Amino acid sequence: MAYRLFEGKDHAGIYQKYRFTPPKGLMDVIIQYLDKKKGQPHELAVDLGCGTGQNSRLLAPHFKEVVGLDISEGQLEEARAVPGYSNITYRKGTAEELPFSDASVDLLTAASAAHWFDQPRFLAEASRVLKPGGCMALLGFSDHNTKLYYQDCGDRLKNIYEEMKQSLQPYTSNPVAVADNKLEELYSAIPFPDKERIDCFQAKSLISVSNLVGFIQTWSMVQAYTLKDPKGAEDLLFNTQKRFLEEMGVTSPDTEIEHELEYYCILASKPH
Repeated sequence: MAYRLFEGKDHAGIYQKYRFTPPKGLMDVIIQYLDKKKGQPHELAVDLGCGTGQNSRLLAPHFKEVVGLDISEGQLEEARAVPGYSNITYRKGTAEELPFSDASVDLLTAASAAHWFDQPRFLAEASRVLKPGGCMALLGFSDHNTKLYYQDCGDRLKNIYEEMKQSLQPYTSNPVAVADNKLEELYSAIPFPDKERIDCFQAKSLISVSNLVGFIQTWSMVQAYTLKDPKGAEDLLFNTQKRFLEEMGVTSPDTEIEHELEYYCILASKPH
């Protein structure tokens, strides 16, 4: 993982506070797939690009051991600070050089991370470390169909959201475009014949306006903008929140709106 946009301690704290946890229902689908392709026992899951551990913690109840790998020590420090998960270990490392022996891993996951990987090197390592029947699950979200609901102004809130995204277009990297394309190239390159994809897993939640803006702040495009023009990035976030509140006719950023996000997931199983 050659991109280093998520390493600062301040950003790691923002990521821990505001980044969405993948939907539990999608994790249930992943575990059912592993049950079908490999079966019990579920011994080792490895969460690649684990960040502050949101996806790693979802894995914990299903495995004897979970290892979260990330290139950012700041992110890992935030992950380790969350109590109550004695079977999770967090290590510094990359998806292209996995510190595991051959045929030792039951499940490899990456949540909103696989678009940063060097695809050929990652797939070679995945093929090496997965057990026969072991699986990979590469998940993320597509922002194209995000929906916002608040009384009768949902469409106008979505327009504000889309205008904000347009302002970030100059800071959108090629890997983000790959993620927006639901990892189609990576899916085609997976060497296992047994693979499938879930393209539209809807997740709805209530979220405060301030937390939605905090989530936007975790985006790599905002980080790239902040590195180039800190005041410009700060103003964009402030004005986006201000416009949301004005459109809603409220003053408190703690006011909640309904947020709908579309997830996708690539599932693949190593041949026996």
